[in-house]
Amino acid sequence: MRPLAERMRPRQLADYVGQQHLVGTGAVLRQAIESGQIPSFILWGQPGIGKTTLAKIIANELDRPFHTLSAINSGVKDVRETIQRAKSQRFFDSPNPILFIDEIHRFSKSQQDSLLGAVEEGVITLIGATTENPSFEVIPALLSRCQVYVLEPLSKEELIGLIERALKEDEFLKGQKINIEDYDAILLHSGGDARKLYNILELVTNYGKASEPITVTNEMVTQKLQQNISRYDKGGEQHYDIISAFIKSIRGSDPNGAVYWLARMIEGGEDVKFIARRLLISAAEDIGLANPNALLMATTTFQAVQAVGLPESRIILSQAAIYLASSPKSNSAYMAINQAQQLVRQTGSLPVPLHLRNAPTKLMKDLDYGKDYKYSHDFPGNFVQQDFLPDQLKGQKLFEPQDNAAEQKLKRQLKEWWDDWYGY
Repeated sequence: MRPLAERMRPRQLADYVGQQHLVGTGAVLRQAIESGQIPSFILWGQPGIGKTTLAKIIANELDRPFHTLSAINSGVKDVRETIQRAKSQRFFDSPNPILFIDEIHRFSKSQQDSLLGAVEEGVITLIGATTENPSFEVIPALLSRCQVYVLEPLSKEELIGLIERALKEDEFLKGQKINIEDYDAILLHSGGDARKLYNILELVTNYGKASEPITVTNEMVTQKLQQNISRYDKGGEQHYDIISAFIKSIRGSDPNGAVYWLARMIEGGEDVKFIARRLLISAAEDIGLANPNALLMATTTFQAVQAVGLPESRIILSQAAIYLASSPKSNSAYMAINQAQQLVRQTGSLPVPLHLRNAPTKLMKDLDYGKDYKYSHDFPGNFVQQDFLPDQLKGQKLFEPQDNAAEQKLKRQLKEWWDDWYGY
């Protein structure tokens, strides 16, 4: 019997759930589909939110030949053979066959290079799916020939709608008496992943006989998942949970937890570049100015694992994880940029003060662009107090030094410079 997720996979756009910013009325991808002229593109988003389903629906809606490859088990030879088959399917002015590549971020440079000619010449329309940032994982030459569409996690309402639809329409579930009292545990453990959602629903509803009513509660779901974790988590779906535990161990200053979760990822075959990128983010977000060397360490680590690869890169990752976990922590830079962005959204495009504006022409100078600007290097200690924010935001403090040695030193310097200007 096919899994529930496969049985419930939509076959047409009208039944597709989510991604209204792409396929809703008037949305960019919807317009392309309706015109029959779709570009090559890459779908970027977390697992289980409809990347593969959308690609299949597009091929079905446009009545185009559909070829699929998985980057995990396909090589350059497979790519070339598939492109050759696509060429043989083209007659006169018939539209391009679609080549769908799942997990395109796992393709090597040579594999991606083998796609370039066919994409550029219009032999195939490429649709790639990835859970990783294409800017890092797709070669520039291929990326420049593709649009990138970002898929959003499914909302609570959309996930509940998927459950209700399955209970009403699935050939097996609709014959059972199923009452869902609580949705919280199902939604929590699915993490916005529709495939995982259906796996959980199938697991908990298979525990009753068709003639007996089944009542689904949070407690029941949690208990069944704990008893059947291997079935529930098949296919490497702990990816996001384990990286979360890894980063939280670093944030919590536990090098033992960090290196344990690192080992779990390495043993599970996780991409070392993915781990290194997360270390970069953690170094900036969680350690920041409390130890600026952490970002240098993480950057060097990222470069090193690209050069070395496994198995040796596990040592480099271990060193970096332990260093970051053992470092003092600060999220002041993270909080500052968040507050600054929120302020921009609230206040809009405030004008740049005249004294800060560039004045490359005489007209601009006549309009007082750059007038009264004070060149810091002309003053004692290379500093002079002056406004650097729009007039409406004068004195607005966004950076708040935290209680660690490095930032307290920064705070003393800022207080010496700015006195009460920003309240340091």
